[in-house]
Amino acid sequence: MNKRIRKAVFPVAGLGTRFLPATKTVPKEMLPIIDRPLIQYAVDEAIEAGCDTLIFVTNRYKHAVADYFDKAYELEQKLERAGKNEQLELVRHVLPNGVRAVFVTQAEALGLGHAVLCAKPIVGDEPFAVLLPDDLMWNRGPGALKQMADVAEQTGGSVIAVEDVPHEKTASYGIVATDAFDGSRGRINAIVEKPKPEVAPSNLAVVGRYVLSPRIFDLLENVKPGAGGEIQLTDAIAELLKTEQVDAYRFQGRRFDCGAHLGLIEATIHFALEHEKLRGPARDVLRAALEGATA
Repeated sequence: MNKRIRKAVFPVAGLGTRFLPATKTVPKEMLPIIDRPLIQYAVDEAIEAGCDTLIFVTNRYKHAVADYFDKAYELEQKLERAGKNEQLELVRHVLPNGVRAVFVTQAEALGLGHAVLCAKPIVGDEPFAVLLPDDLMWNRGPGALKQMADVAEQTGGSVIAVEDVPHEKTASYGIVATDAFDGSRGRINAIVEKPKPEVAPSNLAVVGRYVLSPRIFDLLENVKPGAGGEIQLTDAIAELLKTEQVDAYRFQGRRFDCGAHLGLIEATIHFALEHEKLRGPARDVLRAALEGATA
């Protein structure tokens, strides 16, 4: 698998029930961090890694993501007539030239593994990336997926992003065991979905970035559905370990769990403080809020 990844899969069919009632009409992937939706951060990360085909696995009710990446003729005309060229460029370039968006419908919510499998006709027989937009990755240098793509191109295997989690929280993640983990990378020899702390093989938790061999599609087609009839990507990866190299990679940077309220708040604060124009006013607002809370 020494080919460079060119295709990225974004599973965006979930209902986002944690953020109801907001997500009754707005997909969670469209929730904003400052002035950009979550999905844009993941898309930019994939493009930086070299992907030029973006595959969005959605459901038949969610049109906002497709609308976001489509042209907005009336809006563009109004901005152009008003001379708002900066805003016009932002609207026109949510995707750069040469990058295409493909939308695939997941007819039933049958798990992450099933969502990935829905992308098979577009991905074909080549390595590809999977990005979960809920996990917002930030780094001052290369993004998490670019780091992983570089590793995959070097090793010819699959690469899964991991981070350390408190031992008492292993039951909330897929957990991996590795051979000779060197601090940033190690070959996975076992992967367990949400193990209790007393049986967890490590504290290395799988987070929302994957570079996968196309062999995963055959395994997903044959994996047995688990609880709720869902097809788990973790189960297919466990089978992939038996025949191909799969590395755990502790990426450089920081992850924000934007599938949870506090994670979304944390990411918003972080990006406000990183924003060239907002960082000063944001510090003032935060300072005033904290002083008011302790008064």
